[in-house]
Amino acid sequence: MNPVAHLTPERWAAANRALIRKGIAEFAHERLLDPQELGESRYQVLSDDGGTEYRFTADRFALDHWQVYPESISRHRGDEQLPLDALQFITELRGSLGLSDEILPVYLEEISSTLAGTAYKATKPPVTSAELARAGFQAIETGMTEGHPCFVANNGRLGFGVDEYRAYAPEAAAEIRLIWLAAHRDRTTFTAGADLDYEAFVRAELGDATVDGFAATLAGRGLDLADYLLMPAHPWQWWNKLSVTFASEVAQERLVYLGEGDDAYLAQQSIRTFFNTSDPAKHYVKTALSVLNMGFMRGLSAAYMEATPAINDWLHGLIDSDSTLKAARFSIIRERAAVGYRHLEYEAATDRYSPYRKMLAALWRESPVPSLAEGERLATMASLLHLDHAGASFAGALIKESGLEPRVWLRQYLDAYLLPILHCFYAYDLVFMPHGENVILVLDERGAVDRAIFKDIAEEICVMDPAAVLPPAVERVRAEVPEDMKLLSVFTDVFDCFFRFLGATLAAEGVLDEDGFWRTVAECVRGYQEAKPELADRFAQYDMFAETFALSALNRLQLRNNKQMVDLADPSAALQLVGDLVNPIARFA
Repeated sequence: MNPVAHLTPERWAAANRALIRKGIAEFAHERLLDPQELGESRYQVLSDDGGTEYRFTADRFALDHWQVYPESISRHRGDEQLPLDALQFITELRGSLGLSDEILPVYLEEISSTLAGTAYKATKPPVTSAELARAGFQAIETGMTEGHPCFVANNGRLGFGVDEYRAYAPEAAAEIRLIWLAAHRDRTTFTAGADLDYEAFVRAELGDATVDGFAATLAGRGLDLADYLLMPAHPWQWWNKLSVTFASEVAQERLVYLGEGDDAYLAQQSIRTFFNTSDPAKHYVKTALSVLNMGFMRGLSAAYMEATPAINDWLHGLIDSDSTLKAARFSIIRERAAVGYRHLEYEAATDRYSPYRKMLAALWRESPVPSLAEGERLATMASLLHLDHAGASFAGALIKESGLEPRVWLRQYLDAYLLPILHCFYAYDLVFMPHGENVILVLDERGAVDRAIFKDIAEEICVMDPAAVLPPAVERVRAEVPEDMKLLSVFTDVFDCFFRFLGATLAAEGVLDEDGFWRTVAECVRGYQEAKPELADRFAQYDMFAETFALSALNRLQLRNNKQMVDLADPSAALQLVGDLVNPIARFA
């Protein structure tokens, strides 16, 4: 098999056109580019030197959203029309995009990788959104073609070779077996939820035969399993990093290679998280992966992992005791156990940001499968923004399949997804990072949304109340956020980074016009507020119907530093705020 068979002139041209479309749309949204109107929905963007012109057709939607039509884009220099080339597009606009000499080549490599991924996805047999809307959970997960809707370079995955891409990328949908290591207890920490112990948990996940086989492997080397903790590693991480970078640990038998486990897994959209296809009721496994992707090295810190189960138990208890969240049937899938290995010599040589501290850790997250009732099925929320090869949306297909009026379908989705976000904010000063990949929707047999399940809890929740009483192990999730920026997390993560795309997609497709979309969002917000009169002061203080809110620009973060976009311990400090957006629900107050 030719490993680069997907890289053909036709697919490359289509990938470049698609990426330039997204680049124009998102860079214009973030006010890095200022398209000039030519009349009749035609616009132009000039290169930094003014010598190259991009012309295109676009419709404008709420939240300064640019719906750029890919076939309309052309590139000109003088009287000559030039082919579209995404790498040249970036370099021609590097000044406008604020790309430094240090960042530019790495960003171009991320763009190249994203293009290659798009070309690979084009080789897969086309599946219509209508077919996908009736498909299973993992078929939907591996069927996504776009990745994060805001980021232009959203499939960098720097570190993967082409063979590794085919083995480990979620869209390749190749089954993976994890590598198992015995990690000496002197340098390894295992933490788990209140009702779990290590031995029972590991045997439940791996099976007695596998655990006993690993014990025999160690015994054959004169080692005792009781001195070690078992931990999974991504195959790429073992072969490319740990076996070399941690060679001293291997040589001194602090780390012992045990081989592959028996269960098969599928990589999820987040690339380093795996769904167990041998037994879907078992836990997801999330592993460290020293690959640069979308603004971060995707490692996992042993120190950071330690408090993970306690944070999840705390939030689970809070949700369980709240009548509003229970009525919405809102839930999380908990990160139940975590294991982390500390390489003391690298720790002594680095600060807490260093990728050398994030090379060997893992966590186990509950599967949503056992929670399903008869007739219920699962879909990643990211799928709502998916467009098939003919431009038809997955959201539109679900609405059609449900037989519901679009606004009725939308309101059921909002009551499942938006209402819990609002309640956690107003009742507890608690925010999530509820983007499409972090939310799993539970659909009924018709395709209507029954409820929402949130995931990726410990790394991405934040309590903004300085007076909140938190258990010591949970204290890490508290963050100081300026008063005027607290509600911005909802406006940015939900309105600007998800609803902006969903509303424009449904409007462009003729499923539901913009007025209908945002009026329904406003009705959900108002309905929640009317049901909670005791929080009236909070609603006034943090006004969901404010006329405007700050534009928080995500690509600007990546263009400024594509290796460490933000410090998760102080997320608001890094934000790039660029003027204001008109709040699309303000007029429905």
